[in-house]
Amino acid sequence: MGVTRFVLGRLVGMVVVLLVVALVSFVVFYLLPSDPARMSCGRPCSPESLATAKKFMQLDQPWYQQFASFLGGIVAGRTFGTGVTAIHCPAPCFGYSFQQNEETFHLILSRLPVTASIAVGAAVLWLLAGIGVGVVSALRPGRPVDRIAMVGAVAGVSTPVFLTGLLGILVFGFTLDMVPTHGFVRFWDSPVDWAWHLVLPWLVLAFLHGALYARLTRGQMLEALGEDYIRTARAKGLTEARVVGRHALRNVLLPVVTVFGIDLGGLLGGAVITERVFGMPGVGSLMIDAVHAVDLPLLLGCTLFGAALIVVANFVVDVLYGVLDPRVRLN
Repeated sequence: MGVTRFVLGRLVGMVVVLLVVALVSFVVFYLLPSDPARMSCGRPCSPESLATAKKFMQLDQPWYQQFASFLGGIVAGRTFGTGVTAIHCPAPCFGYSFQQNEETFHLILSRLPVTASIAVGAAVLWLLAGIGVGVVSALRPGRPVDRIAMVGAVAGVSTPVFLTGLLGILVFGFTLDMVPTHGFVRFWDSPVDWAWHLVLPWLVLAFLHGALYARLTRGQMLEALGEDYIRTARAKGLTEARVVGRHALRNVLLPVVTVFGIDLGGLLGGAVITERVFGMPGVGSLMIDAVHAVDLPLLLGCTLFGAALIVVANFVVDVLYGVLDPRVRLN
């Protein structure tokens, strides 16, 4: 019952957060001076044509009715217009891009494999490298390996992603000609080419994010190694590997899991700068294109989709917290 109550409480909180984000995003985008109906009407746009476009896009209703229709579309779908010109957007309908004549959700799904390939591959690298480097540094504080690792971590935390990406392209792409510098190959077309085109983005993101994980893991590990239960475990004759792996590292993973969930959820919602630097058509590039074209339905859909991924990632983190530390379920 405790576990069920814990999960249900987090689910309710997740739904509330998503509703608030949806409301704020909807109000911000649809109360802006830009008019989606006028953007779709074309030029010249007579008052009669503008009124017809507003009615077809359901923008002639009060904003709260538009918001209710938007939420209903996510759950049950919605239809724009009537008769033979009607456009049906099936659930989950995050909106309809009239400029591209395509459902927003389909546009996002078509770009999601690119973003997911970048995010998941880089996340595996930075998680393993960051935790590994942090643990090694904590076990050898003040020694050369610790100093070198922390200098690299400071460099990774301080360097912006676009600068690191451009330097990677210059050195490994143009100067050494070792890896591709742009483009994306689908996994099912060629797994080898898929991975080869993603090597540089993976390494760039792993370096930047792994630096934070290394510093976080080192600090938490040093604090854990000074606790009484660690001294007790050593006094019992446990091996150092068992003390570090089973006792210290488990507590260290709690803050790491929190940061990892937020980082991964944010990247899945669109690695905007990375995709632009390496010329990859992911969700981030789709958002930038929507901004340039002032495609408000598409921009709203991308924003809510990214927010939903972050909220879901936080929900998974909360559940993992309950697994790693049962005391959390009591709160």
